[in-house]
Amino acid sequence: MDVFGAISERRSIRKFSAGEIPREHIDKILLAGTEAPSAKNRQPWKFIVVTEKDRAAMLQEMKRGIDNTKINGGLLPGFTQYIGGAEHTMAIMGQAPVTVFIFNTEENYLWDDADVQQKLFDIANIQSIGAAIQNMLLAATGLGIGSLWICDVFFAYKEICGWLGEENQMIAAVSFGYPDESPGPRPRKGIGDITVWR
Repeated sequence: MDVFGAISERRSIRKFSAGEIPREHIDKILLAGTEAPSAKNRQPWKFIVVTEKDRAAMLQEMKRGIDNTKINGGLLPGFTQYIGGAEHTMAIMGQAPVTVFIFNTEENYLWDDADVQQKLFDIANIQSIGAAIQNMLLAATGLGIGSLWICDVFFAYKEICGWLGEENQMIAAVSFGYPDESPGPRPRKGIGDITVWR
């Protein structure tokens, strides 16, 4: 599959089969991530791969974070209306044989104060990490592996970082597995609606 085919065929998968992903395919996906461009070639990404043996512990931390948000608002007191979505995402993570947590090694916890220069570096680093994640999604698609880019992990930000022993800034997680669904393409805005030529 060429790159345009992978872009066109990639879907956010929310139902995974029980099939195990070969280690060499995970390695290829991670390698694709490392080949993304990055600001000043800082390569600010770090990947922590959670497989089936630690999946139950991961889900326990996710649940603990969601429960804490329900009780006291957690880090996201204004987002409690999205708890149901986070719980649904947790169930999807429970189906996936692999979940990769992606961290920004150039920045600490999300709530740390930063000056303007550091904020600008952080924006550039997050763009770089976004490119790495997209490379991983496309590589997975090319290997016939489904993926789901997850930001609901922020409902358990402290809990997951503590469990993983990470002080770097968590950016996202991606669950990978063989798809057990074939969703069609989502509606997209037209190029003419979003592009200005000067």
